[in-house]
Amino acid sequence: MFTGLVAGRGLVRDVRPEGVDNSSAQPPKSSNPTAATLRLTLEVPRDFGSPGSLGESVAINGCCLTAVTIDGNRWTFQAGSESLSKTNLGRLRAGDAVNLERALPVDGRLGGHFVQGHVDGVGQVERIEREGDWITMWFRLPESLLRQLVPKGSIAVDGVSLTVVQIVGNCFSVALIPHTLEMTALGLRKPGDEVNIETDILGKYVQQLLRT
Repeated sequence: MFTGLVAGRGLVRDVRPEGVDNSSAQPPKSSNPTAATLRLTLEVPRDFGSPGSLGESVAINGCCLTAVTIDGNRWTFQAGSESLSKTNLGRLRAGDAVNLERALPVDGRLGGHFVQGHVDGVGQVERIEREGDWITMWFRLPESLLRQLVPKGSIAVDGVSLTVVQIVGNCFSVALIPHTLEMTALGLRKPGDEVNIETDILGKYVQQLLRT
């Protein structure tokens, strides 16, 4: 479990495919569609947290992955086919910045909202509106995910806990303060970029109850 309060940006150092998936006619939606899994090596901030431990969960752009090796401030993770099909992780390249958050300890502060690290799908930056030091960023989503949003509700975009401002057509907007723009990779996004979306878990349960 996470809060959506990103601890900082990590830097992708290496991306390597680890197998070929020929079992499905629908390959993972990634820049390397034949990869069954990817091994991601990241350089984490020196103040990210110490000591790190093998097997711990870390949200990378909002996707919960397991640390499989730790060498100083270089942490390596594996992303499976399900993660690659639902996230932007398969498009990462060496030099890209990613948002990082370690799992919430039981006695930790819940400053954002409950984020599972289970990404629901990929959205796209529609447009960016600047208002002084602030930014209003609009994202386009599939209709299935838009039904789980409400104005003033919570949403995680690339792992960042944000509040929905408006919903218009197939798009929604959020307001980004200078701190968020500086500390997270959202400050590097531009129109057309893909972002990971996790809707509020409460909305998912309500939708399922109404469906049944």
